[in-house]
Formats: sequence, C-alpha cells, structure tokens
Amino acid sequence: MNRAEVLTNAQFRGFVLPLVVLGSLALFLATIGSCATNDQSLRRETLHSCKEQTKCKKIPVIFDTDICDDIDDTWALALLLSAGEGPGFDVKLITTESGNTVAKARMVAKFLETVGRTDIPIGIGIQHHNGSHRYDVWAKDYDLSSYPGTIYQDGVQALIDTIMKSQKPITVIAIGPVPNIAAALQREPRIAEKAEFIGMHGSIRRGYGGRPKPDAEYNVKAFVKELQKVFTAPWNVTITPLDTCGIVQLKGEKYQKVLKKNNPLTRALIENYRIWKKQGIAEENRDLSEAEVNKRADEQVNTGSSTLFDTVAVYLATSTELVQMEKLGIRVTNDGYTIIDDKAKTVNCATKWKDLSAFEDFLVDRLTK
Repeated sequence: MNRAEVLTNAQFRGFVLPLVVLGSLALFLATIGSCATNDQSLRRETLHSCKEQTKCKKIPVIFDTDICDDIDDTWALALLLSAGEGPGFDVKLITTESGNTVAKARMVAKFLETVGRTDIPIGIGIQHHNGSHRYDVWAKDYDLSSYPGTIYQDGVQALIDTIMKSQKPITVIAIGPVPNIAAALQREPRIAEKAEFIGMHGSIRRGYGGRPKPDAEYNVKAFVKELQKVFTAPWNVTITPLDTCGIVQLKGEKYQKVLKKNNPLTRALIENYRIWKKQGIAEENRDLSEAEVNKRADEQVNTGSSTLFDTVAVYLATSTELVQMEKLGIRVTNDGYTIIDDKAKTVNCATKWKDLSAFEDFLVDRLTK
C-alpha cells in the first residue's frame, strides 16, 4: 500500500489524521523507502532488508566473470541462474572479464542458450589477448552472432549504462580480476552512487585451502591497480576472501545430487567440469594416453567438485546469515595482498563460516530445483 492509498482510505473513513500521526507516518515511509533512494546508507539498509526477505522481488545484478579460467565461475553462473528457496536474481547483464573476452562471451552465450536464458544481455569486456583458455573448447564452435539475446561489443559501457539507467540500485557481483569495473569507474564515477560491489577477492587471515597464512590471491594480484581503484571507490564493498570461499567443496551425497540431477543446467555444468578436468590432467601428465586421461577425469568428476570459490560471492548477494562478517579497513598492496589497515577504507569481509554445511545445502538446493 503506498502513501496515496493510505491517505485516500483515511479520508474515505471520514476522519482527518492528527498532525502527530502524519509525522509518524512520514517517518515510517522514509525509513522503508524504496531501494532507489539516493541516500547511500538508507539505500544499503533497504537493499539488505530486501535480500533477507524471501518474498522480496528479485535482486537486480550485474555479473562480471572471468569464466573459462577456473571451473568455479561456471558453478557460480549456474547458481546465479538457478531457482530454489529465498530471493532470486534479476540478471541485468553479464560481462566477460580479462584475457580473451570474446571467447569468454561465446562460453557465456552458449551456456545461457543451453539453459534457456537468452533474455540476459552479454557485454564483451576489455580484451587482453586472443589466445585460448582452459575449457573454452566447450563453446569454440559457437557463433556469437547467433545468440538470440543482446551482445554489447563494449561491455564496459554496457555496465555503466545498465547502472545509470536503473531505477533501483544494482549489485555488481565480480568473481574475477576487475579491469572492466575499474574502467567503468574511470569513465563514469557516479556508478558508485547507484551500485554496490560484491567480490571474490583477497586473503585476510587464511590462504588457499585454509592454510593459516594469507596468500596473494589470484583475482587481486592479476590486476592490482584496478582492484585498488574498485576497493577505494565510494560504494559499499563486500568480499568473500579465501578465508571463507577457499574451503568450499561438494563431496559425497551432496555432490551426487548435483551430478545425477541431469537437467539442462547441471548437464551443461558437469560437461564443462569434465572438460576442465581432462585438460588439466592432460597438461600435467603429457605422457598419458587419451584413454587414461579420460579415465582419471571421469573418476574425479564422479567423486566431487573442485574448490567453489566464486559461489560464495553469489550467496553474499542474497544473505550473510551463514558467515561471520567483519568490517575491516582493507588495503590492497602492490604485490597483491589484502591487509588489514585501520586507515584504509572499510570493507565488509566474510572471514569465517558460521555454518558451512548449511551453505553446501543451499548450493545443492538451488542447483537441483
């Protein structure tokens, strides 16, 4: 019920609200105001409230991915497109990030067409080379011009336009290095007023595999200057560092549910996983026969997932219930570390799991619905 409806109903009942009640009503409406408000703190509170309510409308997002490098990007994309309990996503744009971004756009386009989501536009990000990536062979013969949806040649401008034209705040989910986003901030700094940033970046107290020492995490060290720009921009920044995302892996019965689901989403996901595994084994063991490579890959694919770093960033766009969040001053060093510095801008960091098993259940539920 909007304000006009409240006043009309009051007048219809034949009384005039006292001034004090009107004042309270105005205060109440200001508090629950729409997510499109220009006030940064109120906008963030409203957006967070929306995320925590399962009946809230879908969360508008831009998904920035370096898909084709590690398979966890494809798991994150599948999670983004999946159904299940809780809030879903209104995916406004997917941009391809770093490396051969045209090849990566083919991967995204084929995946979206395979699962029936060609309503989602794709933006080709800044291209750094014309080479291949570990599992882009899955889409090597896909004709990008045949994609039924929209393809933007300038993904950076598409990102800017999507944010600036939106009537609601946009959540930018970044699961790779961030040259696209840094370039967008350079071209149009005002995007930080209308969006928030959620990323899979950094290592605060723990490194890869949960080791008790921070690492220079790949998404940071690959494009350090760009991440420094993104982290210091005047928007709300939330990250899942290796402390939480670096220990996520599906095994046993949970993994088997995804493996055996055999719907278009999980089929495309597992096909890519198998290719990724085969190529990795072949590159590390060049003396193996093709049959032996296939055998080893199938054994691993049938057993469990790799580390699913990027899926946690997608989760954080819906809720922070299952993780321990800390507001920390985070400085990105020139050698790719994310260190705690009280003088640096505050970043919302998911530093520990409250319930990792529940997150695994969330992931399986979404992918198998």
